[in-house]
Amino acid sequence: MSSILTHSENVSFVESLYEDYLQNPQSVPTVWRGMFEEWSHGTNGNGTARPALIARSTPIDVDARPGNGTAAGLNRIASMPVTRSGATTEASALQDRVDQLVRNFRVRGHIISQVDPLGSVRPTPVELEPLFYGFTEADLDRHVSTLSIPGPNRVTLRQVIQRMTNTYCGAIGVQFMHIDSLTVRGWLQERMESTENRVVLSRAEQIRILTRLTDAVMFEDFIQKKYVGAKSFSLEGAESLIPLLDMAIEKAGEDGIAEIVLGMAHRGRLNVLANIMGKSPRRVFREFDDVDHHQYTGKGDVKYHLGYSNDWITATGKKIHLSLCFNPSHLEYVNTVALGRLRAKQDRVGDDKRRKGMTILIHGDAAFAGEGIVQETLNLSELPGYSTGGTIHIIVNNQLGFTTTAAEGRSSTYATDVARMLQIPIFHVNGENPEAVAQAIKLSMDFRKTFQRDVVIDMYCYRRRGHNEGDEPAFTQPLMYKAINARKNVREAYLDHLVKLGVTALEAGLISKQRQEALEKELKEARSDKYAPEAERPRGEWEGFFGGPEDKADTVKTGADKNYLSDLLQRQTNVPESFTPHPKMVKVLEARKEMAAGKKPLDWASAESLAFATLLLDGQRIRMTGQDCQRGTFTQRHAVLHDCQNGETYTPLAHLDPKQAPIELVNSPLSEAGVLGFEYGYSLDWPDGLVLWEAQFGDFSNAAQVIIDQFIASAEDKWNRLSGLVMLLPHGFEGQGPEHSSARLERFLSLAAEDNMIVAQPSTPAQYFHLLRRQALRKWRKPLVVMTPKSLLRLAAATSPMDELANGSFQKILKDVKPPASNKLTRVLMCSGRIYYDLEQKRAELKRDDLAIVRVEQLYPLPEAELKAMLSGWRDGTPVMWVQDEPENMGAWRFLHSVWGDRMFGRYPFTVVSRPASASPATGSNASHKLEQQKLLAKAFA
Repeated sequence: MSSILTHSENVSFVESLYEDYLQNPQSVPTVWRGMFEEWSHGTNGNGTARPALIARSTPIDVDARPGNGTAAGLNRIASMPVTRSGATTEASALQDRVDQLVRNFRVRGHIISQVDPLGSVRPTPVELEPLFYGFTEADLDRHVSTLSIPGPNRVTLRQVIQRMTNTYCGAIGVQFMHIDSLTVRGWLQERMESTENRVVLSRAEQIRILTRLTDAVMFEDFIQKKYVGAKSFSLEGAESLIPLLDMAIEKAGEDGIAEIVLGMAHRGRLNVLANIMGKSPRRVFREFDDVDHHQYTGKGDVKYHLGYSNDWITATGKKIHLSLCFNPSHLEYVNTVALGRLRAKQDRVGDDKRRKGMTILIHGDAAFAGEGIVQETLNLSELPGYSTGGTIHIIVNNQLGFTTTAAEGRSSTYATDVARMLQIPIFHVNGENPEAVAQAIKLSMDFRKTFQRDVVIDMYCYRRRGHNEGDEPAFTQPLMYKAINARKNVREAYLDHLVKLGVTALEAGLISKQRQEALEKELKEARSDKYAPEAERPRGEWEGFFGGPEDKADTVKTGADKNYLSDLLQRQTNVPESFTPHPKMVKVLEARKEMAAGKKPLDWASAESLAFATLLLDGQRIRMTGQDCQRGTFTQRHAVLHDCQNGETYTPLAHLDPKQAPIELVNSPLSEAGVLGFEYGYSLDWPDGLVLWEAQFGDFSNAAQVIIDQFIASAEDKWNRLSGLVMLLPHGFEGQGPEHSSARLERFLSLAAEDNMIVAQPSTPAQYFHLLRRQALRKWRKPLVVMTPKSLLRLAAATSPMDELANGSFQKILKDVKPPASNKLTRVLMCSGRIYYDLEQKRAELKRDDLAIVRVEQLYPLPEAELKAMLSGWRDGTPVMWVQDEPENMGAWRFLHSVWGDRMFGRYPFTVVSRPASASPATGSNASHKLEQQKLLAKAFA
């Protein structure tokens, strides 16, 4: 490691050493003595004269790695031009060295902190050694100024070193000197150095910690004895997590927090559910016994993925609602889901200052360093559209990932190094020192409250068992597990500490006896014939909403009065008198005025804005995020206007009516998984509104595939959790290449089952308008995936008159606008989306009146009844050809073929017209694209 110092910081130190050398050469270290001998001869060691002036802005790189030639680093100093200042006194020289030592403790003290309960030791950096600064034994008892350290103004150097060692090299190591703000650094220094990074606990607080450790240890011990070999992903070795969470929640109550959302992986989850979330242990035991399996045929999830919510009453009587998110085995992806949930909870109570809620995210060390979603999570933390007032990150640092060591799993020193991208402190703490853990969480909570930023606690511990209870860890870590097996659990070790302070073994034994009896009682209840599982029902804001099959979906009116719609669109063209829109935007606004007046049909952007406007005035909150979503990827939306004179913004949809609901239009960072997870989380706690995420191009949505697969598509089936999230995915083959053509419709259809979501591809602005309104107004809640257009945004044929918005509703299929007589019909072309307009144009060119063109606007749940009724008037044997832009192995074809086979409803031959099957969605050549399209259309009309 290297510490970059400047001459201005070190010249006094070097000159002081030189003065000592002149008085007594033996008084300075050998490495300095050789250098000063050369100086005394007036040369730099190479025969050249030594200059007389110091270039004080020149950096000196002092290489401080042990065994890496300290002399080499010091020789680099020796090679720099140096001059002596007659004004530098011995005292100031000493003080300069002291200040350097203090600073290096703050910067580098964490390197030798005693945070590993297994006792690993790292070499002491030379810049933390007094000898490095030329201090002698006599110097240690000299008084020095400590104005930069809380406490007395003058103490001995020995006392300074002891205080710095206690503060930064004990059971807590801190990284905070990367923070730019002097105010923030000063705040942390004051809080840590004034207490030597220790917390003074009352006897009651110590007993509470012991009790929570007892809860944690005995729960795991009970599980291991009653369910031998069963997977539980136990917390053993990291039991201090339970008192840590206990203290965090109690402190949150003091700080006015009313909502806490937690996200964590499977390690220790059952313990947290039982001892923090308040889930009855009998329910956990019943899940181990698996006696209710008949309820979960084809659905449900393993017990260590389940979530829970409950109210916590603090010791002072404050009520806090706790929500532990359901999550999959895909580590860290729950992070932004939890953040989105909290943001929604804050918005619901008008907590714009982000003071009444908090997120706690519990990570594993290997996952925190290894999963890229962690960086996305951290990046969202202080963005206005995503901030929640600061998150407490807790790394349960097992010092091992399954069988992978830290040396194999990361290139960084710490698992937490990615968090240094933020201006936040990182506390490394020994998990076997519960009182150090208490100091870390109390300080973290105070920092979060004061600065509303994230905080990271890296709790070093170990995993007493293998990755799961059936795994043998000694196969790959024999020495580590030899050390682990020789250790007491943290509860026993802490009890030994408390006994020395006066706590009796009788008190501790009584706590254990009560816990054991309670667990035995819970197990007996779980196995009782009278046990009745709790019925789950929608609660809180979800009351009245429901999922299940589509045939239970409610019907809502999505049209609106034509004059009302015209007025709402007109209002969106008004801007303040002092606002100067871009000259081109003036033309856009004028065009929308003409649409409002009925002089022009509505384009897609106007229909969308009217859907939003009507919902806002109905009291439905709208939140839309995505890359460039304010303007729109294709320069179509312009929902947020920019003053071209001063850069101020104006959002017409936010100024429709004083009583309207709020709207958020947020340009997201360049992230798919993190942002989509956030919006999914938001939708979980805001069912009574419209929450949308828009991909820049639908092709990029697969960067969020984990969120789509593990949450959006499967949450209702696994966890009985509903969501009304809308995904807008620009899709269409228009010659833009393989990464700007396909939203991978086929993937969504392959995930479609049990009416788990809606997949639609509307072909007109009116259809889009009704689809959005239906999604928001219905109580039947399902995720909505919309293949949105690109070129159709400006296609004259793809417009809608205002009447179509005012009347009607979303149609799952659109019949032919020019149906042929049944006796003339030779085939039916069935399609979805953009290609309809190509087919319609080609039919007009060829003047064909012997075929019908039918649009399927909702691809899932598939409208079979409507299609069957529409086709029923046509004779058996009429060929139905599915026409799609996509290659044969993509798009909707294979999904539809799996439903209908070679004959639709057993009556109509069913075939496909498409591009040939391909590994890549589209060609990169625009000319080739046009040729392919010509062939495709020719085949459809052949």
